Amino acid sequence: MTVRATKFTPEVLLSAPRRSSAIPSPDGKLAVYTVSTYSFGNHSKQSEIRILDISTGNSAILSDDEKASEPNWLGEGNQLIWLQESEKGITKLVVADADEIGKTYTAGSAPGPISNLKLKVLEGGNVAIAVTGQAKPDGSLFNPKDLPKSYTSGKVYNSLMVRHWDKYVSPNRNAIWYGVLQKSAPHITESKGRYALSGLTNALIGTQLESAIPPFGGTDHFDIGHRGIIFVSKDPSLDPAYSTKCDCYFVPLSTFKEAAPEIRKFITPGLDGAASSPVMSPTGGTAAFLKMKKNGYESDKNRIIVIEDIFKPDSIVEALAWSADGKGAWDRSPSSISWSNNGLTLYIQAEETGRNCLFELTPTAAGKGDLPKKITHDGYISDVRPAAMGSSQLFLSSSSLIDNSLYTIIDPTNSYKMKQISSNSRDGLSFGLSKDQVSEIWFKGAGDYKVHAWVMKPSKFDENSKYPLAYLVHGGPQGAWGDQWSTRWNPAVFAEQGYVVITPNPTGSTGYGQDFVDGIRTEWGGRPYDDLVHGFAYIKANMNFVDTERAVALGASYGGFMMNWMQGQPLGREFKALTCHDGVFGLVSQMSSDEQFFPTHDLGGPYWEAKENWERWDPARYTGNWSTPMLVIHNELDYRLPISEGLAAFNVLQKRAVESQFLTFPDENHWVLKHENSLVWHTVVLNWINRFVGLPPYKKEEELPYEVQSLPKNEMKDLKI
Repeated sequence: MTVRATKFTPEVLLSAPRRSSAIPSPDGKLAVYTVSTYSFGNHSKQSEIRILDISTGNSAILSDDEKASEPNWLGEGNQLIWLQESEKGITKLVVADADEIGKTYTAGSAPGPISNLKLKVLEGGNVAIAVTGQAKPDGSLFNPKDLPKSYTSGKVYNSLMVRHWDKYVSPNRNAIWYGVLQKSAPHITESKGRYALSGLTNALIGTQLESAIPPFGGTDHFDIGHRGIIFVSKDPSLDPAYSTKCDCYFVPLSTFKEAAPEIRKFITPGLDGAASSPVMSPTGGTAAFLKMKKNGYESDKNRIIVIEDIFKPDSIVEALAWSADGKGAWDRSPSSISWSNNGLTLYIQAEETGRNCLFELTPTAAGKGDLPKKITHDGYISDVRPAAMGSSQLFLSSSSLIDNSLYTIIDPTNSYKMKQISSNSRDGLSFGLSKDQVSEIWFKGAGDYKVHAWVMKPSKFDENSKYPLAYLVHGGPQGAWGDQWSTRWNPAVFAEQGYVVITPNPTGSTGYGQDFVDGIRTEWGGRPYDDLVHGFAYIKANMNFVDTERAVALGASYGGFMMNWMQGQPLGREFKALTCHDGVFGLVSQMSSDEQFFPTHDLGGPYWEAKENWERWDPARYTGNWSTPMLVIHNELDYRLPISEGLAAFNVLQKRAVESQFLTFPDENHWVLKHENSLVWHTVVLNWINRFVGLPPYKKEEELPYEVQSLPKNEMKDLKI
């Protein structure tokens, strides 16, 4: 029986089971995944590793140890391995069997935290493994539990970065570690032999290379094959705060027990930007990865690079490279690539008009004018794997605006015929959501182009009624709203409060061609703002069920910049209230951010060389116009946009007597990730905007999970001594 939520609320969103991508077993009959669920009743999270029967959709618990993670299949049977955090910071490698649930053993351990487990079956039944973990300056695995007590907190830096995302940079660096799980002969009382870890070797020891690249790199920055490990790393000779230049490297290995060999770098002339998604082909002789052209531009177009022979550093071919303007034949930017089982086809994930679609490309045909063929058409693909060893079918993990986790199997030769294996929310029904709530609009932008936007209506929508507007502006700015689930900015949460939610993708958004992405450079408050003005006018003129007299606007990061920019511009007067989450108040303050390549590129150069652009789009210049009530949210651990930005905005609003609130979380970064904090975030935001459009509060004052710090105004009093 399906349990349906009476109303999709923040509590439902945040306590709903969160599933990982699923990994099919070698025979394609089972799949393994992790799931976590939070209870606001007992303020605790439960984590499980589960096995899914692909034929029935039923699942069973394999482990409910909250410290177990990253399960994967071993060999050709139903044995699995996962990482398990243990005492004193040690990480165990635990082996289990889906045919004998409850029986486990430890195959070995690492003397510190490791993650991003990858496996490759070798001849003879042994399994090569690769993981990432921080290395100390001497090359050994770092364990924070072993740190000696310090009597000072002082840190001295002679170069950048000082801090990154939400942490101060330390002398330790991410490294890739490899080893082999050796399989013994079965004991007389066992049907299968046991695996034992030979040890772990730092593949990057003696180099200045770092992989995975912080702060977000993981399994997308390295891969393992039976001939070695391929990975990407930033160029260590360049300033990491101002450079995005990466290279792709190969570590040749045969036994995975030998000492770290000399690392080989692949040569990519003319491509000096970031790199990602290195993947070894099943044959082990070829590989591929993604690379950008421009150093310093993190949102440049990813180009597909094929390595025809991994033992020849210059055997590089750029797929889809032909075009008269040098931009390439395909105007999409892949985010991830993977190989087919036979090693002949590349599967490509790329954004397209608000979806993350799957495409296929045969590299040998890349020079003959063939463009990638689209396989999926809706939703947001997060992972793709062969459905079974030797199968041409694919197992997909994805989500949508109404479903937080979907597993399907697809035959690339008949892409419109998909077999749904499991929907975490029963196609949205468990949340009380449906596809009927979701639609799209296109409107004329500031120039000769159309702008796309998603529309989310309340589940009890009545076409004869009028609903207040929630106008959401995305961050990035090179990002996009997609047909994708989110636990931070979820349009359905706002829709179920009684709003029509519209999420436009203005100039700078990804998935609409690289020229559209590039169009925001030196135009932060220009074309994107004008697009938003046109979008609001379109809504007002064409969507009779939207009450634009009761409109609110919300945005985070660049979207927060846009809230501050709109405050000083005419569009800001169209809204009853604004919400600015971790936004930019003064562009000059961007020089205190961690990744300096970002403002340097987007604003046309460093401040002293492009002062006009930095000052032209500075929201602080227009604070004399600020008059719309605004909620300001900014967190202490946000080193991308330091908290002084939010405090400055709130100071201005208070001084100008504009109705305003300030919300902060001392233990959160650019995002609010902790469940209880996220509930407070949603409660404050919804109570704030609902009040200005005539909707009831999400929670009444006596139900609030926080205290409002309402300090009395200073009063001058006569003192008698």
